[in-house]
Amino acid sequence: MKVIIVGGVAGGASAAARLRRISEETEIVVFEKGKYVSFANCGLPYYIGGAIEEREKLLVQTVEGMTRRFRLDVRNETEVMSVNRENKTVSVIHLPTGEEYTESYDKLLLSPGARPVIPPIPGLTEAENLFTLRDIPDTDRIKAWVDNHKPKQAVVIGGGFIGLEMAENLHARGLNVTIVEMADQVMAPLDKEMAAIVENRIRDYTDLHLNDGVKEFKQKGQKVVLSSGRELSSDITILSIGVTPENELAVKAGLPLGDRGGIAVNKYLQTEDPDIYAVGDAVETTDYILNTPVMVPLAWPANRQGRIAADTISGDPKAYSGTLGTAVAKVFDLTAASAGNNEKTLREAGIDFKAVHIHPLSHAGYYPGASPIAMKLIFSPGDGKIFGVQAVGKDGVDKRVDVIATAVKGGLTVYDLQELELSYAPPYSSAKDPVNMIGYAASHVADGEIDIIHAGEVRERMNAGEILVDVRTPGEFEKGTIPGAVNIELDNLRDRLQELPKDRIINITCQVGLRGYLAVRILKGNGYKARNLSGGYKTYSEMYRNAHVVKK
Repeated sequence: MKVIIVGGVAGGASAAARLRRISEETEIVVFEKGKYVSFANCGLPYYIGGAIEEREKLLVQTVEGMTRRFRLDVRNETEVMSVNRENKTVSVIHLPTGEEYTESYDKLLLSPGARPVIPPIPGLTEAENLFTLRDIPDTDRIKAWVDNHKPKQAVVIGGGFIGLEMAENLHARGLNVTIVEMADQVMAPLDKEMAAIVENRIRDYTDLHLNDGVKEFKQKGQKVVLSSGRELSSDITILSIGVTPENELAVKAGLPLGDRGGIAVNKYLQTEDPDIYAVGDAVETTDYILNTPVMVPLAWPANRQGRIAADTISGDPKAYSGTLGTAVAKVFDLTAASAGNNEKTLREAGIDFKAVHIHPLSHAGYYPGASPIAMKLIFSPGDGKIFGVQAVGKDGVDKRVDVIATAVKGGLTVYDLQELELSYAPPYSSAKDPVNMIGYAASHVADGEIDIIHAGEVRERMNAGEILVDVRTPGEFEKGTIPGAVNIELDNLRDRLQELPKDRIINITCQVGLRGYLAVRILKGNGYKARNLSGGYKTYSEMYRNAHVVKK
């Protein structure tokens, strides 16, 4: 059997290696348009910033290394121009020489990846200091510009993962950085109140413009004119507003695309043509939880899909179960991670859900170095099915999100999170791990034991005549509270119940939600209608740091 693979990096390279491990007899030809067949594209910003000092460490496998170890026919700097499905051949061109030829296949695997979105902004093509980041040559160009031109001012267009990582690494090189994001928040997988925590920290290091796009580049890119009319000076600009699938080869071959432009495949990663497979950033697969079409350009799905396609091609059909979208990013001294669906996705899908926020410490508070983690869990009321998790903090974020991502894959519910027996020692966790704690908080809501409201609802509730009681200490209350809140300390609540009307809903806030939970139980036990502000003043103040927070 002869298998041709179009594209290397994660999906294609993984498939090639797996095919060889399965069979020594299969003829495997890998065509890679670029010079490098397998590299750590997630590490590229950190080489530019200097955290990764040696360029060679970015090369996962070289052409020579893959050829020798796996006995592959790797042809880099060679582009596949078209596919003849009837004859089962591909037409290719060797880019350095211009030599064109055809190659036959029994099975064809497409792994062309995705390319940066480059909109038709006036002045873009004349901008000499404008870069995108996709591969090693892009990295070399950016690093050379920073090394040789010694820029002072940088503009990063786009507040997604790559944009924020580039902003951090340019800042590490001593540049003054401005981030421009057209949406009303950074990091789209996060819900707005969670993204606000990241945004507040970003502003400690860079300028951040939300709800603003780029209207024009002037003076060969030295001036960036925003839609708002602001004009930014830039010695180097990084365009990072998203990616689009490399689907041209599939389109020319008459293969169907999904609604999002990705190559359409079945659960075995087969296209409409049973002899052509597709994997990685170029394909449209299904959301693991909702079973809806989705495109998630991440390394793990690409690697997993490459392996599955190789197994199926080799006669051992394996199905891809869908993409959960588990992701993590370092944003200056914070870590932001998520898995599953956010509220926006669930609303668009018409899914009924509940959510809770907590702010536990990363490890035991009495052991030095503990820091808070903002966690959010989204789930189904009643049965407690987990829809998604988000977390932001300095330490221990990835561990907690990974545990909950594993729980989702295992079919566990919020009730099961309470039962997870996780490792504990003071430097690493608490006797009740944050995963257990968010399981408890979610279970109370899922089974109807307690009602909650969220930070974005507070003003609406108060305008509707509901009462807000802050049960923190007077000292905490004086340092800052939600406008309109009445201070009744938790320990005095039973003695002051007569001050609260029973014909109005009482909303409770504390610092992070724990004392609020206790207050709600007291009020409900005494015949009051009460709800807790999930995540407390901490979540509210992060969300509205520059808007509604009142300093006493």
